[in-house]
Amino acid sequence: MSLFMIDKEKCKKDGICAAECPIGEIINFDDKDKVPEPVDEMEYLCINCGHCVAVCPHSAFIHKNLSPEDCLPVNKDMVLNKEQTEHFLRSRRSIRAYKDKEVEKEKLEEVIRLASHAPSGHNMQPVQWQVVNGKEKVKEMGALVAEWMEFMVKENPEYAKMLSLEDIAGLWKAGTDIICRNAPALILANGPAGEFFSDTACKIAMSYLELAIPSFGLGSQWNGFFQNAANDFKPLQAALGFPANFANYGTILVGYPKYKYYRMPPRNQPRITWIQ
Repeated sequence: MSLFMIDKEKCKKDGICAAECPIGEIINFDDKDKVPEPVDEMEYLCINCGHCVAVCPHSAFIHKNLSPEDCLPVNKDMVLNKEQTEHFLRSRRSIRAYKDKEVEKEKLEEVIRLASHAPSGHNMQPVQWQVVNGKEKVKEMGALVAEWMEFMVKENPEYAKMLSLEDIAGLWKAGTDIICRNAPALILANGPAGEFFSDTACKIAMSYLELAIPSFGLGSQWNGFFQNAANDFKPLQAALGFPANFANYGTILVGYPKYKYYRMPPRNQPRITWIQ
């Protein structure tokens, strides 16, 4: 099969597929009396984004790696309006108190599956997910983060002072966990260190993850301490099994919220610079 096929019975020759292709050099629709055709020797430019299949109103476009039947149809009745979107986004809270309850593996897998639909540059999808599951295992990792904090107090005191690392490590020793908040799970978005797309793709995917989590009855909080330690402290890297040239670009605590929130506080007015 060539890069794509067109169902000639369904195609209306509207050219939407060619107009929406992000590359612009793959689908030939110069002859409006013919169905779209692949451009010779341009297949290598395809990034397998699926736009061509998703945008065709008639299910006529069949990519060699994706057919209309492979796609979840858009349900207009489920599209959020402006008010629902505001409520959805503003009702998100950072959760720092969790129930003493493990998170089901199936839930974690499902929420990660949803987050994996986040966009990535050139559709590279470089995110490699890692889950630390179980309160005791999370506590083991938290202890290594506390060790990293003590290490930083000695090696980089100015940095440690800025982040109050000595105080936080001291609280850990005293039995108060504000490193991992006694969460029952950690989700990491990892990728090849220094790869052009890794950082941004992981952070977007983690944002998707954070927004999807409440629909599963769960709560979350970003964990910058863990991320910094994972990228700087060899004992933690060894515990996580990081290969060479590998990095963590985002870590989120996950668990069942101990408390509910009833209001959505405002934020500062956005600072906008217009260029017209």
